[in-house]
Amino acid sequence: MSDPSYRLLPFEYEFPSTQEVARSPLRRQRTWLHLLLLVLTAVTTLAVGAQLAFNYAHNLPAFDLERNLNPFSVVWGHPERLLTGLPFSLTLLGILLAHEMGHYLTCRYHGIAASYPYFIPAPTIIGTMGAFIRIREPIVSRRALFDIGISGPLVGFSVALPVLLVGIAFSRIVPAMHYPGTLTLGNPLLVRFLEHLYYPGVGEHNIYLHPIARAAWVGLFATALNLIPIGQLDGGHILYAIIGEKHRLLSRLFLLGLLPLGYLFWYGWLMWATLLFFLGMRHPVLFDPLPLDRRRRWMGAIALAIFLLCFTPAPFIAH
Repeated sequence: MSDPSYRLLPFEYEFPSTQEVARSPLRRQRTWLHLLLLVLTAVTTLAVGAQLAFNYAHNLPAFDLERNLNPFSVVWGHPERLLTGLPFSLTLLGILLAHEMGHYLTCRYHGIAASYPYFIPAPTIIGTMGAFIRIREPIVSRRALFDIGISGPLVGFSVALPVLLVGIAFSRIVPAMHYPGTLTLGNPLLVRFLEHLYYPGVGEHNIYLHPIARAAWVGLFATALNLIPIGQLDGGHILYAIIGEKHRLLSRLFLLGLLPLGYLFWYGWLMWATLLFFLGMRHPVLFDPLPLDRRRRWMGAIALAIFLLCFTPAPFIAH
């Protein structure tokens, strides 16, 4: 925790200040650490994927908080079952890796030092807390800030969309399974549209998503989280690059907007707002008076459309 640019927010990164860069010379990439975290995240997501595959094969609720809260319950004593988790794990890791490599390669393009992606393994219902990169140099160019901020969501979404199409095609129709102690995923507009396209006239609660589709759902959820236009999130960087210092007021308004969402739909928004308030509101200072060109402004509009397609006010619904 002594590292000044360490952060807890998932799916993201932060920019250290100029003073922090001056105090902390760049270190070599610790490739072994990145690989270790990737392997551990692969294990946790494989365990979750095996659980989802088992439930899918036996028409059981995907997330049973009473019986299957431990993601390793299906593979305990049967490690070979981890292989059944490959569709979920590879899909999810691929989306997260694409997102972070979008940031990383854009940093390289602009000549800005950045770390390889750090994956965060976690025994949660999705097997991970996401991934992030660390940007090790200050960014003073408005265009570079915009490009780095928008590249992750665009690349991640471009990977999540086709696998979502495949996952929904592999899904099937079953009676709704809203038993006490179960958890369902709230569908964003994009998932609802595709379900209606694939299964016209079928209620969304009667469509049992394939594990690939659930991994794509997590990718959409991560994309929506990142595109919230607040502080250190990708959406905050995009907003700052477009409107400059005016972003401060809008970021605070959007932060306040998370509070009623947390009260009405999902308490996780309250935790997210708290984390952003204490850890994610700080922003690098730009010394670039040049406005963004028209092409980048259109890309900003595309990012807004992606956010609206991927966002859902109630991502997790307990029964």
